[in-house]
Amino acid sequence: MATIAVPLGAQGEQVEAEALRRPALSEYLRWSVDHKIIGVQYGVSAFLFFIIGGAMAMLIRLELWTPELDLIVSGAAYNSLFTIHGTIMIFLFIIPMWAAFGVPLQLGAKDMAFPWLNAFAFWLIPPAAVVVLLGYFVSPAEAGWTSYPPLSTLFSGDGQTLWALGAHLLGISSIMGSINFIVTIFNMRPPEMTIWRMPLLCWAVLATSIIAVMATPFLAGALTLLLLDRVAGTTFFDAASGGDVLLWQNIFWFYSHPAVYIMVLPGMGVLSEVLSVHSRKPVFGYRMVGLSSMGIAFVGFTVWAHHMFTSLQPELRIPFMITTMIIAVPTGIKMFSWIGTIWGGKIRLNSAMLFALGFLSLFVIGGISGVMLAALPFDIHVHDTYFVVSHFHFVLFGGSVFAVYAALYHWFPKVTGRMLNERLGQIHFVFTYFGFLFTFFPMHVVGMLGMPRRVAVYVEGFQAWNQLISFSAFVLGFSTFIVIYNVIKSYYHGPIAGANPWRALTLEWQTTSPPPPMNFDDDPIPFEDPYGYGTEASAAYLAVVDEAFSNGSTRASEH
Repeated sequence: MATIAVPLGAQGEQVEAEALRRPALSEYLRWSVDHKIIGVQYGVSAFLFFIIGGAMAMLIRLELWTPELDLIVSGAAYNSLFTIHGTIMIFLFIIPMWAAFGVPLQLGAKDMAFPWLNAFAFWLIPPAAVVVLLGYFVSPAEAGWTSYPPLSTLFSGDGQTLWALGAHLLGISSIMGSINFIVTIFNMRPPEMTIWRMPLLCWAVLATSIIAVMATPFLAGALTLLLLDRVAGTTFFDAASGGDVLLWQNIFWFYSHPAVYIMVLPGMGVLSEVLSVHSRKPVFGYRMVGLSSMGIAFVGFTVWAHHMFTSLQPELRIPFMITTMIIAVPTGIKMFSWIGTIWGGKIRLNSAMLFALGFLSLFVIGGISGVMLAALPFDIHVHDTYFVVSHFHFVLFGGSVFAVYAALYHWFPKVTGRMLNERLGQIHFVFTYFGFLFTFFPMHVVGMLGMPRRVAVYVEGFQAWNQLISFSAFVLGFSTFIVIYNVIKSYYHGPIAGANPWRALTLEWQTTSPPPPMNFDDDPIPFEDPYGYGTEASAAYLAVVDEAFSNGSTRASEH
C-alpha cells in the first residue's frame, strides 16, 4: 500500500482549470512566505541581473573589437565596467539563481523549514543590488570582482565602499538561505524518504549550503576589514603601515574558491535529474554521486591558494597544486556517472536534454583547462592572461548557465502548468552553444600567446582573434532574446503540461502543475528509487499516479 499525492480539484476540465490557477503577477512583487512564489522571485530577479550583466559583457566585447579605446573613454572606465559585470554575474545572478529551484517539492515537504526567513533572505537582495549599482554611477569600483588591495583601498572611489556594503548584504542573504536549506533537507522530509532516497539535486543543494555557511563568514570578515581601511583609517592591508596586502587574497579566496562550487554544484544536481529522466535510465552510481558532492564541499576548502601561485611562498606551492588536482577526482566521478547514465538509454533530445549534454561537453573542457592550471609551471606562464578568463567561463557559463537553462526547460511545466516551445528551445540551444564555444575557446589561444586580461588596449596582432570572439559574443547575447520570447509566449499560450509530462519519479511530479498552496494533499510516499526507470515497479508506480490524477480526487488515494 502506498499513498500518492494527487491534485486538488474535480474531474476532467476542472482538474485542468485547477492546475492552471497560477498566482497573479502582483503576488510576485510583494512579500510572500510561499516557497514557490519566493522561488520565482529568485529566478526572475536573477535572470534580470543576468541580462544587465550580459549587456555589460557586450559593451566589453564591443570595446575590444579594435586595439584602441573607442567606446570607453578611459582605462578606469573599462575597469569599472568589468568590475560590475563580474559582480553582477556572480553575486546577483548565479548564486541567487540556484535558490529558485524547488527543494521542498522534491523532498515532499509543504514548505521550507523557516518560511519567513526564506522571504527575508530574498528581500535582502534588491537593496543590496541597489547599493552595488548605485556605486557604479557615483564613483565606480575599479578593482575587479576580486577587489585586491591596494586597488580597492587607495585607487578606487566611493563606489568601492558601496560595493563592499552591498556584498555584505548579499553574504547575509546567502547564509540565511543556506541555513534554511540545511534544516529543510534534514528535518522536512517525509518519514519514508531516507537520505538514500533523496534526489541528487537535494544532495547538491545540501553540499552547497554547507559550503556557504562555512565560507561566507570569511568573506564577511574580509569585507569588514576592507571597509575599516577605507572609512576608519585602519591599515590591515597597507604594507607600508605594517599591514599585509596578501591577507585579503588569503581570506577572499578561502571563500571564493569554495564559492565556485556554490555556483556549480547545484547545476551538477540538475544534470543528474535531467539526464536520468530524459534517457530513461537509473543514475549510474547514485550513492557515489551523492557522496562526491560532499567530497567536493570538503576538498574545496583546501585549494584556495592556487589563485595565488605567483605571490605564494615557494614551499607552499606544491601542497596546493596537489590538492587542486585531487579535487578533480570527485568531479570525475560525476562525469563518468553521467556518461554511464545516458549510455544505452532511450535518449529524448528535447531542449532540457540538449542543454544538459551541452553542460557535460563544455564542463569537461573547463575541467581539463583547470587541471592544466593546477600545474604550477603552466599556471605561472598563463597567469592573468585570457587563458584564465576562458577556463573561468567554461566552468561558470558552460557549466552553471547551461545547467540553469536545462533546469528552466525541465521544470518550467511544473512552475507554470504550460510547456515551452521545443523548436524555439532547440534554436536557443544552437545559438547559445556555438556562440559560447566560439567566444571562449579562442581565448585559450590568445591567452597562451600572452594577451593579458582586464585591459582595453592590446597588441594589434590579437585584433583578428578579438573580432572573432566579439562577433561570437554578440551571437551568444542574441540567444538570450530567444529564451525570453519563448518564456513569455509559453507562459500565456503554451500547451497544457499536465502534472507529469516527463513521466518522472521524483516527488515534485506527483502533484499538479503548478502545485497547490501546500504542495501536496497528504504526506507523499516516495518511490523506492527516485531514478529507477525501466523497471516493472516504476511502471506500476507511474500507472498508479496516472490513475490518481485521472480520478481527480481531492485527497490522497491509497493503492
